[in-house]
Amino acid sequence: MIDENWESFTYQEADLVGLTAFTASANRAYEIAAIYRRKNIPVIMGGIHASTCYVEAIKHVDAVVLGEAEKAWPKVLADFESGQLKSRYEGGWSDLSNATWPRRDLFHPSYLFSSIQTSRGCPLDCEFCSVTSFNGRRYRRRPPEQVLDEVAAIPQKLLFFVDDNIIGYDQNSRDQTLAIFKGMVKRKLNKWWMCQASLNFADDEEVLAWAGRAGCKMVVLGLEAEEVSALNEVHKQLNIQRGIKFYKQAYRRIQRAGIAVVGAFIFGLDGDTPETLRRRANYVIRCGVDVMQTTYLTPMPGTRLFDRLYHEGRLLFTDFPKDWERYDMTEVTYRPKKLAPRRLAQIMRSLNQRMYSWPVIIYKALATFFQTRDFVSTVFALYSNMNYGGVWRKKTMIKYLRGR
Repeated sequence: MIDENWESFTYQEADLVGLTAFTASANRAYEIAAIYRRKNIPVIMGGIHASTCYVEAIKHVDAVVLGEAEKAWPKVLADFESGQLKSRYEGGWSDLSNATWPRRDLFHPSYLFSSIQTSRGCPLDCEFCSVTSFNGRRYRRRPPEQVLDEVAAIPQKLLFFVDDNIIGYDQNSRDQTLAIFKGMVKRKLNKWWMCQASLNFADDEEVLAWAGRAGCKMVVLGLEAEEVSALNEVHKQLNIQRGIKFYKQAYRRIQRAGIAVVGAFIFGLDGDTPETLRRRANYVIRCGVDVMQTTYLTPMPGTRLFDRLYHEGRLLFTDFPKDWERYDMTEVTYRPKKLAPRRLAQIMRSLNQRMYSWPVIIYKALATFFQTRDFVSTVFALYSNMNYGGVWRKKTMIKYLRGR
């Protein structure tokens, strides 16, 4: 397995080539596919981009797996071995009751975190999010004991639960999540971990307490914006129902459990003006979140947002697949209603320089330690802010070198 996050691709002999890519790296996947297809070696592609852009992907590969691959992969291999590889395979949504464990021994050793998933699917269906088109609107869970067995088999100390919302949306999901946290303590698995969740992660003090005891050091919350009008624009109904006033209360509850809060915020909404952008940046700095994750609203293929903006003629870059590399959430890719794209980019460069300045990052780290009383959570938060700031600085440099 070659992971181009860490090592450059070099040609190797193969019988069958499998590729996966996010949207921003899809064009690179097609380049690699072309190398093998020129040698008559079949190439199959899966993952979220190929699943949402089948018509495009099949022009560059021999076969595409749509959706989750577990159910489709045995059929793919059987057809390949019999010389009857089809162009399209429907993976569908897998039953997670006996989920296959990944071959972690194949992963590049430089990753600090190992990853694990306890659930798939999301019922919220936000306009900008591609989770529902790939994993469906039905929330599916793995049995807690199977999750615990897998965690116990992972050698790394650091762990990332990659669920879109680890806590789920009903009492049954809450009980299963609590069973995982309690099981990690009972088995003395001794991990430090982070996760992603919706705002309802803060609803249950018992769940938070056991998450902290089980080693949770950081949680990513999809907050998106600090004003109801902006939340309405992206259809963030769960956050609207909780209310903006609940935000600060949620941060404090989570931090009292020793867990740092990553606030994920979106900039460049249709309703954004220079003033609303500055207000959002001020809020991000002062509101009490420990880590600042700031991105542009980005229309990803497979979302209602992409379809709407495409039909309205507001996408800035449509030379696909070449332009997919721009859809990485750090570049303005559509024309908002109240701001020219260039003006939005200029404002965001200034705001990001302020948000990720050293005084703010140090202030955030001190506040994290004061609120969580946890040194490891503070280190997690500090390095996360440094990394997010580094992403924006690198992107700014790339644009400068391009002459933009």
